[in-house]
Amino acid sequence: MARMLRPFGRAVTYTRLLHLYIAVVWPSMWLFVEEAWWTWVVAGAALVPAGLVPAMRTVEGLQARLLLTGHRHDSESTDIVVAPSASWGDRGRLVMWLELRLLLGCTTSMLTFQLLLTAVDLVSAALGRGIDEGLLFPVDGHHWWHVLLVPLVLFALAVAVLASGHLITALARRLLGPSPAERLAAMEERTEQLLERTRIARELHDSIGHALTVAVVQAGAARAAKDPAFTDRALDAIEETGRSALEDLERVLGILRESQRPVSSRPTLTDADRLLESARASGAKVDVDVTGPLDTVPGPVSREGYRILQESLTNVLRHAGAVPVRVRIEVDDSSLGLEVRNPLTADIPRPGRGSGLRGIRERAALLGGRAHTGPDQGDWQVQVELPLR
Repeated sequence: MARMLRPFGRAVTYTRLLHLYIAVVWPSMWLFVEEAWWTWVVAGAALVPAGLVPAMRTVEGLQARLLLTGHRHDSESTDIVVAPSASWGDRGRLVMWLELRLLLGCTTSMLTFQLLLTAVDLVSAALGRGIDEGLLFPVDGHHWWHVLLVPLVLFALAVAVLASGHLITALARRLLGPSPAERLAAMEERTEQLLERTRIARELHDSIGHALTVAVVQAGAARAAKDPAFTDRALDAIEETGRSALEDLERVLGILRESQRPVSSRPTLTDADRLLESARASGAKVDVDVTGPLDTVPGPVSREGYRILQESLTNVLRHAGAVPVRVRIEVDDSSLGLEVRNPLTADIPRPGRGSGLRGIRERAALLGGRAHTGPDQGDWQVQVELPLR
């Protein structure tokens, strides 16, 4: 019983009924002035040009969201569109919506009003009082048992209210919902948001992970060396790496706070010197061979190349420690080649394992390139090729 009565404790049940009543307010006012059947025909015809106005979908969408779903803001409901009509298909659906809303509103208002008056007449008939005439459900005679029919009439009234509310809401979602083109645009926007979140996660993993790895390696080396001069150099390297990590963190947080911020502030391969110096300060012997102009590499490729190099050096320091590292960067007319090699140790992860290696492959695939990671002639090799166009 409580479950059956639960819908009547929700505000949306009554706002849906109000939404239907609003649809017949202006035709009803006209009906009081000109009491004729053709009044409703003219009212229905007047909705056709109104539905062709693009802004009308915004008005109807906002009203439907508020009264039919209880949602005020765009982010809370996506099944009812509040944007103006963008095509003739949208306008056609809006005209159909206005006509059906008027028809359903007229039927619901008349039915609920008549049922309510019938319940009052049944009580009046049981008490022997006067009964109104001209109702759709006339009550004959004055009998005490008429009061027993009141619950049935009230049940019919409740069913009419709930059924009409669910029906108008379903029509709103169908006729005021997004068109196939709008659904595709929303899906593409959602995909872009997910890709952006993934990219930011990779950014944080690469920059913060690199900084923490360098700091741990430097701190461990300084404790083991017990040399004040080496300790000072290690602390300087930790400080510099920490500052760079804070800059990266602030930049990523700025992207989160301001989605339209350009990515031109992200580091590129032309800024790779700080990565190499950081690795050298951690004890690694880094040998670099650069062929071709780095400043001609397109921004997206250069930024992803920087992150791939950063992750590769981080993996070397994390798994192999202070070992010789050979870095080769080659730029030609069509591609960017990046290779990082270091002696293979027992701590090197197997191919395909680790979020860092997955991140390298994901970055390469995102730009249509390819990446190979794994043992090669006694070395651990990261080899990436990225197309420039």
